[in-house]
Amino acid sequence: MLTLEKFEEASEKVKEVTLETKLVYSNFLSEQTKNKVYLKPENMQFTGAYKVRGAYYKISTLSEEERTKGLITASAGNHAQGVAYAAKCYGCKATIVMPTTTPLIKVNRTKGYGAQVVLHGDVYDEACAYAYELAEKNGYTFIHPFDDLTVATGQGSIAMEIFKELPLVEYILVPIGGGGLATGVATLAKLLNPNIKVIGVEPAGASCMKASFEAGEITTLSNINTIADGTAVKTPGEKIFPYLCKNLDEIVTVEDDELIVSFLDMVENHKMIVENSGLLTVAALKHLNVKGKRIVSILSGGNMDVITMSSVVQQGLIFRDRIFTVSVLLPDKPGELCKVSETIATEQGNVIKLEHNQFVSTNRNAAVELRITLECFGTDHKRQIMEALEKQGYKPKVVRANL
Repeated sequence: MLTLEKFEEASEKVKEVTLETKLVYSNFLSEQTKNKVYLKPENMQFTGAYKVRGAYYKISTLSEEERTKGLITASAGNHAQGVAYAAKCYGCKATIVMPTTTPLIKVNRTKGYGAQVVLHGDVYDEACAYAYELAEKNGYTFIHPFDDLTVATGQGSIAMEIFKELPLVEYILVPIGGGGLATGVATLAKLLNPNIKVIGVEPAGASCMKASFEAGEITTLSNINTIADGTAVKTPGEKIFPYLCKNLDEIVTVEDDELIVSFLDMVENHKMIVENSGLLTVAALKHLNVKGKRIVSILSGGNMDVITMSSVVQQGLIFRDRIFTVSVLLPDKPGELCKVSETIATEQGNVIKLEHNQFVSTNRNAAVELRITLECFGTDHKRQIMEALEKQGYKPKVVRANL
C-alpha cells in the first residue's frame, strides 16, 4: 500500500542521495499561459534525473541477501543511472539492460557508476524482457523501473518537496512513461490535498497510459515512435495502474514538434538543458484550459546527448522561422546572384548556405534555381525578406530547409 507513513519514510531516506531541487518560478511560461508556473528541476539531480529517488529507496528496503545476489534492471537510461548509483552506494553489483537506441551519454554514465551494461532490443519493453531472462538465469534481484510500489513511493518524494515549498499548489504536471513517477506523485498529492489536480503527460507517439485509461485495462501499443526516449514505453505498469486510475485527473498527449520548441524555450529563458521526456510537462502547459492557477511542471531529467541536442536546436530554429530556405528562379547571367545577395543583405538576412541548380530547366537562359538558406529574426523578418525579393521581380518560394 502507498501510505503517507511510507511516503514520509522515503522522503527522508532519499535525502541521502538527492540534491535540493527548489522550485523555479518561470516568468516566461507564466506570461505565456496566464498562470503562475513553477518548474521542479529534477534535471539538476546528480544523476541527471529523478530516478535515483525510487531506485535508492527500493534498494534500501532489500535484505542483505537480496542485495548480495546482485541487482538487475532494464531502462532507457535514467533508471539505469539511478540503480547503478544507488547500487554503488550500497556496494552491490548491478547489471543494466538498455535498448540499443539509448543515447550514448546515458550508456557511458551508467558504466561510470560501476554497472555492467548490456544493450539489447530496440525499445524498453524488449530490453526488459531480456533483463527478466538474465535475472532468472543468474538469480539477480530485479528492480523494476516503474511497476513497483516501493519504487513509486520513492518517486513520490518529489510531491512531498513540492507541497513543503508551495503548499497552495493547485496543479501538478507529471511525465508518464510506464507510470511510476506519476503513481507516486499523484497518490501522495491526493493524500495531502484531495482537491489538487494532477495531470499526466505522454508523448503522442507512445501514449500507452492514455490508451489503457480509455480501454479501462492495461493496453499494449503495437508500435511507438517518439523523440522522448525516456518515456518510450509500449505497456504501462500493471501493479500501479489502479493507483493511477484513482488519483490521476487527466492525461494529456503532446507531439514531438512541441517538445522541440519547448527545448528552445528552456535554453533561451532558463538556461537549462532538459531532455525530451522532461519537456513533456512544459509543452503540456499550452493544452490546459485554466488561468490564474499555481502550476508545477516536473522536469524529470536532463540527460541528453549532444547529437540529439544539435538536431533539436536546428529543428527548433526552423519551426520558429529563425532559419528558412527560399527558392528563386533567375536568368543564368552575370550579376543576378549578386542582386539577390544584396537584397537579402539590405534586409539584414544572413546567408548560411547556397545551392545553385542549372538543370531545373532545359533553357538555362530562361531560369536556373537558386536555393538560399538563411538566418533571420523570426516570422515577421522572414516575411519582410520574402517581400523584398518579390519587389525585385523574383517569385520566391519557401522550401524545406536542408542544413
